[in-house]
Amino acid sequence: MTSRPRDIDWTAWALFVAAVAVTSTVLSIGGFPSPLLFGGLLGALVFALGSPREVSLPRWSFVAGQAIIGVTIGAMVDVGTLVDLGGDWPAVIVISVVTLVLSVVAGQALRLHGGVSAVTASFSSVAGGASGMTAIAHDLGADDRVVTVIQYLRVLIVLLAMPAAVSVVFHPDGGAGLATAVAAPRWSVDALAYTALAVVGGVLVGRLLRLPSPALLGALLVAAALAALPVFGDVQVPAWLQGVGYVLIGAQVGLRFTVASLRAIGRMLPTALLVIVFIIGSCAAFGVLLADLTGVSRLDAYLATTPGGLYAVLATAADTGGNVTFVTAVQLIRLLLVLIAAPLLARWLTRRHS
Repeated sequence: MTSRPRDIDWTAWALFVAAVAVTSTVLSIGGFPSPLLFGGLLGALVFALGSPREVSLPRWSFVAGQAIIGVTIGAMVDVGTLVDLGGDWPAVIVISVVTLVLSVVAGQALRLHGGVSAVTASFSSVAGGASGMTAIAHDLGADDRVVTVIQYLRVLIVLLAMPAAVSVVFHPDGGAGLATAVAAPRWSVDALAYTALAVVGGVLVGRLLRLPSPALLGALLVAAALAALPVFGDVQVPAWLQGVGYVLIGAQVGLRFTVASLRAIGRMLPTALLVIVFIIGSCAAFGVLLADLTGVSRLDAYLATTPGGLYAVLATAADTGGNVTFVTAVQLIRLLLVLIAAPLLARWLTRRHS
């Protein structure tokens, strides 16, 4: 006899969708970073802990979310922007690598709390690439609940501290006010075609090449390759579709929360805050060094090395009359280094501590 498929609990799904929609809307109105990702997480968390009913998202939804985030990152890869660094490449690479290593080492303090693995501590603290790290953490053996909370706590602190740092410490040359967002990518047929090709092709390429987290990394590679073609030169993933990707990732993470995991994360928050403050301060210090080595302004170097809040950073650079090309290139290089190094780091740490 074959077992009957389980009936869909429409009430549970309605409650789940309502919880995600409400939390995402509140966070969007409140101006929080990545409100749809965190809204999906908090909404799913509230549902998981507060409802006796169960909802299980299919595996393909997580793969789709990873692929969309991969395409979003890949669309930002602009070879011309990277080439414009010219002779500043060595200094940018060295400082990017040093800040990443320093953030990973500092994050090992999280292991003072029982149950936090070396991979989880590293992915939680690595400077930059919050959405990418959240999307691939589970695939690479980290606790994505811890990684998501601490990564986005750092992004929130960066965004709160940036106006004061720019206005008081680094003093922009112009008198313009600080922007808080950049224009969202608009809908177009080309944008949808680009995204669809990169998502489908990326998943296939990622599996063919046996990449770790094949959906995200494969989609990133295919998206970057397509973006180099003239027909897709200025195309980006539509904002609403990016939102779908973030919600899918956030909801998957949120449904895995339990009361015990929440308590464990709560206990490590004081340590996490100390690590975050150290990372932000270290990145600012290395930004000053980068300015001295490359000749750019200290404000541009600070924005280029800020560990998080990419879109707000680029908007601030534009609004203060800064060198947006330099800031974009340095942030993009570090983001790519993070995603390339993450699988290697996870494999090395797993072997070392197994």
